[in-house]
Amino acid sequence: MPITIREIVARLHDHAPLTLAEPWDNAGLLLGDLDREAASILIGLDPTTSLVAEAIALGADTIITHHPLIFKPLAAINTAEPTGRCIEMALSHRISVIACHTNLDSAAGGVSDALAKAIGLNEVQPLVAGAAADLHQGLGRIGRFPEAVSAAALLRRLSEALQLPALFIAGRLPASISTVALCGGSGSDLAAVAYARGAEVYITAEIKHHVARWAEECGFCLIEGTHYGTERHAVALLADILQAENISRNWNIVIQQTLTEHHPFVLTHIA
Repeated sequence: MPITIREIVARLHDHAPLTLAEPWDNAGLLLGDLDREAASILIGLDPTTSLVAEAIALGADTIITHHPLIFKPLAAINTAEPTGRCIEMALSHRISVIACHTNLDSAAGGVSDALAKAIGLNEVQPLVAGAAADLHQGLGRIGRFPEAVSAAALLRRLSEALQLPALFIAGRLPASISTVALCGGSGSDLAAVAYARGAEVYITAEIKHHVARWAEECGFCLIEGTHYGTERHAVALLADILQAENISRNWNIVIQQTLTEHHPFVLTHIA
């Protein structure tokens, strides 16, 4: 039985309901036709021309990313600019583009849950509860280690989970850590919430300068994990969700994770 984009989007929204998306977000089908058939999906974090080129090379007819290809309303589609080029490339090869963004951030088992699992946290709950009755939905996560870990052990876990060789730290890193809060992506504004809820360390991305200074004054530890680092697990998460549906529903769709995507920042040592 042919599988349509409509069916794929519906199953994604079973796991990450569109009602969880932030009002400013743009999630769901962003390019294509809901009634078009799908046979091969490529999953990435960012909708870039290199990801579209990878999809073309693989023969994928559908791209699913965490971040939206079209984020703000477009007054024009300028194919000399990155977004316009992506749109042109995808449309010319009849590739559908779907985003699963802040709805996946707030969903139970979402992006921050994946990061919490990667560093070994237990008793995980939302840092900021969602509006729905489900207590597992909401922004960010806070949890505890089964046993307190040393600062060095935490940094080793983070380096592996975030795939980063170095980390920026603001405030005081405790010698022993039991309770950790985190938020995949830009979670600087939730630092005070993490502190108030008793976290000893808060891990997120794009930490604002004044928030780092505030952490210094409070003696609270903030760790900058970068946007890519803290959300990289979204790719495998989406692949796992779709592969489970693929098997249980006998879709017979090819599902692949990007092999070309990489961190946009490179740590360069200056002699």
